Amino acid sequence: MILKLFNSRSNLPIRFLISQRNYAKAPAAGGAKGLGKKLGGKIGGAAVEKKVMPVVTDPHRLVNYCCGSNYFVEGEDVKIKPDNEYPDWLWTLHTGKPKTLEELDPNTKQYWRKLRSDGLKRNLLMLKLKKF
Repeated sequence: MILKLFNSRSNLPIRFLISQRNYAKAPAAGGAKGLGKKLGGKIGGAAVEKKVMPVVTDPHRLVNYCCGSNYFVEGEDVKIKPDNEYPDWLWTLHTGKPKTLEELDPNTKQYWRKLRSDGLKRNLLMLKLKKF
């Protein structure tokens, strides 16, 4: 037995009424009113193609320049200097995985920040697991 629900006013099944209400209308082609003018172009217009950057394969250029460092329209990439022209602290920077709490010195600010962030993460996880 199929049970159909009907609207009392129009004698149409309710599923037809819901589809006619247009609760979630698609946005107009221009988006929000006046928004296209503020951004300086059409929002719903043709898609902009991505600009393909050429890959540098010249070994001399790869060794002597930091390729991709120039983001201006004109100019060239930054030239790599000899190691003695850079500050000493640059060569002591930690570039590997972040240190664990046990590896850090308790007398540093970095240790206490890591301890606090680990505690916040643990408390957030416990709140997610907690049932009402």
